Amino acid sequence: MNIREINEENREKVVSFFREHWGSSEMVISSGIYQCEKLNGFIFEENNEIIGLVTYVIKDYENEIEIISLDSLSEGKGIGSALIEKVENIAKQKQIQIVSLITTNDNLNALKFYQKRGYRIISVNSDAVNKARKLKPSIPLIGNDGIPLKDELILKKIIVDN
Repeated sequence: MNIREINEENREKVVSFFREHWGSSEMVISSGIYQCEKLNGFIFEENNEIIGLVTYVIKDYENEIEIISLDSLSEGKGIGSALIEKVENIAKQKQIQIVSLITTNDNLNALKFYQKRGYRIISVNSDAVNKARKLKPSIPLIGNDGIPLKDELILKKIIVDN
């Protein structure tokens, strides 16, 4: 297991990862439009290949870190957990009390994953994906399991430094 911070040395690999797995590195969500390859984050590598990646932004004005993207190419092996733990450790180091994220209404696996790790659904942005689609038409109409992709769910976790 090799987790490294995203930096100038590996940024091109990050760009390639986003292009291959998402079509582009642009993320359009209700909290903003992000070029994920330019964000802070961590990569999880195996055999010099990225198999997991997390990006985040620090919102000092809200005492919050928002996870913008979290990907694991191999579920059930602790990759996502290790990456989210790195972000939570950044929050602790910087004395930031909240880690937040946005996921979509179709992403049932993500909802299970985050809730098992202490994240709580705090609100729903109805129709947010339809609004984002106006800015990024490549967002599909139908998501996981044939569920129409329409809403965002906002999850947060209070971080307590032990």
